[in-house]
Amino acid sequence: MNWYLKVLKNYAVFSGRARRKEYWMYALFNFVFLIAALILDNLMGTTIGVLPYGLFYIFYAISVFMPGLAVGVRRLHDVGKSGWMFLILLIPIIGAIWLLVLFATDSDSGENKYGLNPKEIIAD
Repeated sequence: MNWYLKVLKNYAVFSGRARRKEYWMYALFNFVFLIAALILDNLMGTTIGVLPYGLFYIFYAISVFMPGLAVGVRRLHDVGKSGWMFLILLIPIIGAIWLLVLFATDSDSGENKYGLNPKEIIAD
């Protein structure tokens, strides 16, 4: 949960690097909260027409869009890629697969042009 909160605190920080653990823990908690919002929408009857999601889901998804984008860019920086590489998602199927591979790739060892390796910084 600390990793999720760390990402939310740095919601608009696009510089620096984010380790794999930070990105994937954020993704895990984000997925769990999206499912919870989906269930809450269905239980409360706030779904939109025949769609399975509603107000809670949409509000949560909009509120975590910027932190998710920021941690994704920092994750790309960690593997030595520009944040603009995120636009590879515009290529159907292959773009998403390639981005998934980049997010799962281990960090560049040592310092790169985006900063120090977060694994080597003993701050936590």
